[in-house]
Amino acid sequence: MKLKKIIEILDAVVLDETRDIDMEINWACATDLMSEVLYYSQKDSILLTGLAKSQAVRTAEIADISVVAFTRGKEPDAETIELAKKKNIVILITPMSLYLASGKLYAEGLECSPVTKD
Repeated sequence: MKLKKIIEILDAVVLDETRDIDMEINWACATDLMSEVLYYSQKDSILLTGLAKSQAVRTAEIADISVVAFTRGKEPDAETIELAKKKNIVILITPMSLYLASGKLYAEGLECSPVTKD
């Protein structure tokens, strides 16, 4: 699914308009526990989380995730935004809860990262 469609579905704001919104996202990982992101995520994923802190961006970088969506309208601090820019990670802010955002993306065909890795 194209990132621009995800932005539309989530009614999200993109914090850095210079990013490529035509990139392909194949999986979603929805959690506030960064250890789960490291275990379950796949490349070309979006991370949906309520943890609007630099830890989410750092974890996304390690897990090779290029998009982080903060739920419930949570806005990251300037340090987190700068870190995301430096690491080339797109930050979205959606007013939706983690549950609703996950459900809407799933209903549109974006699946959860598989439990087992290839």
